[in-house]
Amino acid sequence: MALVSGRIAGVGLTADEARTAAKLSRPKEEPQVQFVPQDQTLRNPEGEPPHLHLRCAEPKAPCGQAQVQVSATRNPKFHAPLVQAAMAVCAERGVAVCLVGGAVRDLLLGRPVHDWDLVVERDAIPLARATANRLGAAFFPLDQERDTGRVVAYDANGARTFIDFALRRGPDWRADLEARDLTVNAIALMLDDQAALLDPFDGQSDLDARLVRAVTENSFRDDPVRTMRAVRLAGELDFQIEPQTFAWIRRDALLLAQTSAERVRDELAKLMAQPGAFVGIRRMDELELLPHVLPEVAALKGVEQSRPHHWPVLEHTLFVFGGLERIVTGGLGSGAEQVGGTREIGAPEFVWGDVARTLADFREPLAAHLAQPLGDERPALVSLKLAALLHDCAKPQTKTLDEEGRTHFYGHEDAGAPIAAERARALRLNNAEVERVRVIIANHMRPQQLADAEAGVTRRAAYRFFRDTREAGVDVLLLALADHIATHGPDVQPERWGRRVEAAGKLLAEYWARLAQGVAPAPLVSGGDLMAELDLLPGKRIGELLEAIREAQAAGEVATREDALMLAKRLKGIP
Repeated sequence: MALVSGRIAGVGLTADEARTAAKLSRPKEEPQVQFVPQDQTLRNPEGEPPHLHLRCAEPKAPCGQAQVQVSATRNPKFHAPLVQAAMAVCAERGVAVCLVGGAVRDLLLGRPVHDWDLVVERDAIPLARATANRLGAAFFPLDQERDTGRVVAYDANGARTFIDFALRRGPDWRADLEARDLTVNAIALMLDDQAALLDPFDGQSDLDARLVRAVTENSFRDDPVRTMRAVRLAGELDFQIEPQTFAWIRRDALLLAQTSAERVRDELAKLMAQPGAFVGIRRMDELELLPHVLPEVAALKGVEQSRPHHWPVLEHTLFVFGGLERIVTGGLGSGAEQVGGTREIGAPEFVWGDVARTLADFREPLAAHLAQPLGDERPALVSLKLAALLHDCAKPQTKTLDEEGRTHFYGHEDAGAPIAAERARALRLNNAEVERVRVIIANHMRPQQLADAEAGVTRRAAYRFFRDTREAGVDVLLLALADHIATHGPDVQPERWGRRVEAAGKLLAEYWARLAQGVAPAPLVSGGDLMAELDLLPGKRIGELLEAIREAQAAGEVATREDALMLAKRLKGIP
């Protein structure tokens, strides 16, 4: 075995093999080689045994196993019947295969693995098809030219798992790993009897140090979307971006313009789906990625606004985003106090307590609402978070100064809705997502107006609100609360805040008690009834009367066909 700094860095059947394995992981340090009898348990000097019984690959071993590091510090053993089926198919055909990427990383970190990435030395698509046949699963080729195929399997509960087969890039496993993005993703596990862990770029040390590091200087130039992936992974794992990698991301940020909108969308959506995406969005700003992903948000930098705002528009927007995340996690009862950014807002603690109490009665329907895919794709939470980032996107265009030098942004919600919708379309979001973003932004000032209305939130007002916003009304209410918190910060006034959180609670209660299954109640009369009873001709007036009846019905003012006809007769003479 070869030791570096008192730890096992490589093992082998000969001293040269052990030294070679150690030098691949610690090239700048000279290892010390010790002989270990075959019947002796391999241990680190402090007495800690390695978790794997590993052998270094033979110098002439097939498929590039030689000249790679074999780790003896972690145990990536796992039980995955789907992967075992793939292993069996590969073994029957004499094809070497290894597990790579995020699956190995997550196994080493003790995190659950949902999808599996396999690299094979040849015949990736035929192997994927054969594995799918054996499992009775679905198969389709991902990339014929690059020989990449996918197996899609479902368990008894309907949960979906992907097993991707890709052709090895380069002449050996090291070359394939060198072409990957980050060191923590450039670790491979050989799926054979030896189960060697291949780590030529010392990704395990970066796992220990909680660092995101590029494999090479060209990692982001080879694929610019990796800049976003590095940010997302740092947030997902609560890692820091290594300083040189940070500099390379900033240098190569402008190359995102060469990346397809679909790939940018997918990385952004994965980031947004995380519970603490605030940190990632702020990192995107620091790394100068925002102008190439959400230019309307980047354009908010430096736009000042008067009191009661505490921050310029971009900082306010980021704090709205962070506040929204805390509202959502608190409303769902999961670790709200850990959400980034909310300490910087400085809002009094009673604010978050009020939110948690208000949303407590709606925890299950709220969770289902936010998890509901829009257009059978991304969850609604992603569209809500995108709307939070874009909700003030028209403030630069609508900014005015009054005689006292105070800033105003009259109509910014109406001006911003189409701008945000266009950005959503540019990101190739589906029609349902585009419409959700548009409706949220167009209506994000209405909860404030309802809370301040003299009559408060009536059933009639609730009907009108959800008639116009439908399911998006729930998102509007959450965003409005976050907007208020990020506007007033430490100066949140209990009385004004109380009206807002109370209005949100009443509207949510009305929605899930009466309106969630359909904003408009079952009709009491039809257009034909009105024409017959009121001697009216077809036209716009019929629709206006029907809407007035629906509104009165939602408010509890009419309940029968006779009530509806009487109301219509009273309204008939109104121009």
